[in-house]
This record gives sequence, C-alpha cells and structure tokens, in this order.
Amino acid sequence: MMARDGILIAISSLLVLAAVGVSNADGLSLRFYNTSCPDAELIVRNITRNRAQSDSALGAKLLRMHFHDCFVRGCDASILLDAVGIQSEKDTIPNQSLSGFDVIDEIKTQLEQVCPGVVSCADILALASRDAVSLSFQKPLWDVLTGRRDGTVSLASEVNGNIPSPFADFNTLMQQFSNKGLDVNDLVVLSGGHTIGVAHCATFTNRLYNFTGIGDMDPSLDKTYAELLKTKCPNPSNPATTVEMDPQSSLTFDKNYYDILLQNKGLFQSDAALLENTQSARIVRQLKTSNAFFAKFAISMKKMGAIEVLTGNAGQIRQNCRVVNP
Repeated sequence: MMARDGILIAISSLLVLAAVGVSNADGLSLRFYNTSCPDAELIVRNITRNRAQSDSALGAKLLRMHFHDCFVRGCDASILLDAVGIQSEKDTIPNQSLSGFDVIDEIKTQLEQVCPGVVSCADILALASRDAVSLSFQKPLWDVLTGRRDGTVSLASEVNGNIPSPFADFNTLMQQFSNKGLDVNDLVVLSGGHTIGVAHCATFTNRLYNFTGIGDMDPSLDKTYAELLKTKCPNPSNPATTVEMDPQSSLTFDKNYYDILLQNKGLFQSDAALLENTQSARIVRQLKTSNAFFAKFAISMKKMGAIEVLTGNAGQIRQNCRVVNP
C-alpha cells in the first residue's frame, strides 16, 4: 500500500509540474504567462513575424540586441533604457549600431493594452529574438523560458569589458564567457550567430591595413578574401559601410559560419580566435561536419538567456521599455 501511495504522490507531483509549466532553477519557466496573459507569446510572435517580413535582417538585429543585453547586468532589458542624466548602455560604441528597438516598443505597447503591467521587456526581447530568427523555419528554433523581470539601471560604463569585442583574442573571450557561467562550447556555438547579419568596416579593417601597427595584414585571414574586403572597405572607409559576416549566407540561419571559419574567412579577430585553441577548434570542426548546430545553439541560448536574471520580486515590469517606472 505504501509503495502504491508513493507512486500516486509521484504521479500527482508530475501533473502539478506539467500544469504550471517546466520550471528552471533560476526561476524561469516555459509558458510563464499562460494564466496572467495567455496571448502574450502569440502577440510577440505575430508582431515580430510581421516586421520580419519587411526587414529580412531583423533576426540578426534582435539576436545581437539580446546578446548585448544579457552580457551586461544579465538579461534584464537594461539595453533598452534611454539615458537619464548619464549615458546608458545603448549610448556606447558597441551598442550605437544596434537597431530594432522600435519593434520591441510596438510589442510592448500592444501587450500593455491587453495585459497591463504583466509582461516584462526582458521576456519580450528574448521571445522576439527567437521568433525573428525562426521565421523561415516555420517553427521555434529554441525554447524560451520566461519569467524575467526588468532592471532599473543602465550604465555606459559597464559595457566595455563585459560585451565581447570583435578584436578579442581567445583567452579574453573565454574569460568573459566564463564570467557569465558559459563554457567553451557555448562560446563556439553562440559565435555561430554570426551566420546572419552584417558588420561595419571599422570592426575588422585593422586586419586589412594595420594589424600589428606596421601597416600589415592579419596573416590568419585568407588573402583572396582580404583583397575582396579591401574593395568594400578602402582605407579610410565610409563609417556607414557594412559587409556580410557570413559571405553569401548572411540572411540564412545555418551552420555555414563554421565552413567559412575553417576557410580562414571569419570576419572578426574574435572569429579567427576560435581556431587558436585546440578545444574550440575541435568544436568548430565538429559543428561543420555534423548536424548538431541547431540543437546545440538551442541549449546555449537557453543558458545565455538565464544569465543573472531578475525573477520573483526583484526588478520591475516596465510600462515603457525605454524608461523606468515612475
């Protein structure tokens, strides 16, 4: 009888967990808004898809914004806050080229009309970045756990040293990822996000014209590719000029990034740095030859999306993603 009672209790516990969604140790869960705002994820998805249909680069824009948000103060939507008195995160050089804020604003406005004060800006950004990247696949590429709350502080001074630089070497990258609870596998897998999007010339032209300060070129960069890049980014280059990060595939989310990386055509120093370490280079080769990229990317995005999150009574649910509640 006791054994049967134990089984019944276990089954009951599983049913309770299924009813409330799949919880995570950091306080996030699947379908967090099922009761409080049942249409929340649908609203995010519909607006994001509508905007992505007229902006094929939206996936890259929102993915980058989500990444930059999580690496400073955790995934708390601090990247969305406008400056008040002193510069905020979005005012810094690494973030001045971010775009897509208007999409988050549109989603927030709609959600505030349906469920005022319920859905956080941090969750909106996490969901919208997933939905924009997933558009052409007709299914979500990774699960987004929700339940984040919004931070109330955004400081420009906290950006440098936290957001990985395109000029970083392997040791620096690894330290920055480790500081956020991410490992070498996450570093290589999340770098695969460079398979979509573009970069401004200033983020890589040092590799073309003055790599060590004597007017030389980075020897790790494929020479033919370097000459092509020089035609797009002469010295000095137009600050507004951009180049595909993944040549010929910058609008398609795929594993082609690892193909070009092994051809020495990674655009940034931080891309080439992945081949400098034995372990990370091995992971690059594995991702090139296997079909594991999407599954691994889903795992690493879940980890990244949980960096230093605010849950429970911490933070707030901003009424406007650009400003802290009065």
